[in-house]
Amino acid sequence: MENEAGALSRVAGLFSARGYNIESLSVAPTEDPTLSRMTVVTTGSDEVIEQITKQLNKLIEVVKLVDLSNGDHIERELMLVKVRAVGEDREEMKRLTDIFRGSIIDVTDKTYTIELTGPSSKLDAFQQAIERSLVLETVRTGASGLGRGERILKA
Repeated sequence: MENEAGALSRVAGLFSARGYNIESLSVAPTEDPTLSRMTVVTTGSDEVIEQITKQLNKLIEVVKLVDLSNGDHIERELMLVKVRAVGEDREEMKRLTDIFRGSIIDVTDKTYTIELTGPSSKLDAFQQAIERSLVLETVRTGASGLGRGERILKA
């Protein structure tokens, strides 16, 4: 989509006006500074997804729309989670972070801040593996994705 003020709000407005939910949203400029790539994750029946696609294509700012789920693609999300890490919980948090191939990026006497990247399902699994009582704060970026191999999205 065009990298201009108000473009994001028009997309979000389209979803809210029709009662569709955005599960995840990620936007950033591309290699062409006049364009941004927006990755939207939503759910719905085939008819709902088709309607969303048609409505998005009507927006002037939308240059090209691709449903990544229609082919092989790579999807990643970033999560930062701050956990209580005192006593034996410290070693358990370190062990779980290693199992999920995460990194402890900040350490205090009482907390770890852990960084994990991967598909949403991996981050969900990590959250289920740690005790809720140990989680102090969590933030997730939302999904970003690209087609695999030679598949390239060009305007």
